Amino acid sequence: MDENTGPAAAGARPALTAGLTRAELLRWYWTLEELTGLARVMGVPRGGGKSALTARLAAALDGRPLPAAPARRRPAGAQLAGPVDGASVIPAGQRCSQVLRGYFLAEIGPGFHFDAAMREFIARSPGRTLADAVAHWHATRVGAAGPREIGEQFEFNRFTAAWHRDNPEGGRAEARAAWFAHRALPRA
Repeated sequence: MDENTGPAAAGARPALTAGLTRAELLRWYWTLEELTGLARVMGVPRGGGKSALTARLAAALDGRPLPAAPARRRPAGAQLAGPVDGASVIPAGQRCSQVLRGYFLAEIGPGFHFDAAMREFIARSPGRTLADAVAHWHATRVGAAGPREIGEQFEFNRFTAAWHRDNPEGGRAEARAAWFAHRALPRA
């Protein structure tokens, strides 16, 4: 089927197959599960997130060399194990673990959660202490309370946030129905 005939030309979402053109791949919304399935069929590396996978699939459909596959994550080194206290030093590669969550809940209270600022602090602060992390939490609360931009990779969340701003009386079921209608439309 060429681009000027069939369901895609008429505005219907085409099947996601290796016969799709790059333009049609980029024209429609695809779930990560759909893209991963196509990558598996085409033998394209599946890691690195939705945007990286889409770029590799687009290159493969065009017959171009694939962009570099994402580097494999190195396993984390030693992780903090309980009991911990404010003097405990954050090791390189520390994850936002249940041990840390328990400590922060005890120190900060039930309002604690691993938000972007806290995750970044833990990831980028080897050698700092958990007391430093608590101070960082308190120092970032003013900014954390304000509106946050939702990352491009979270398409559903971005859509529903905008939909609820435009439809303040709308409910969850209506938002989901609007999302499914939106993602069935071509992007351009």
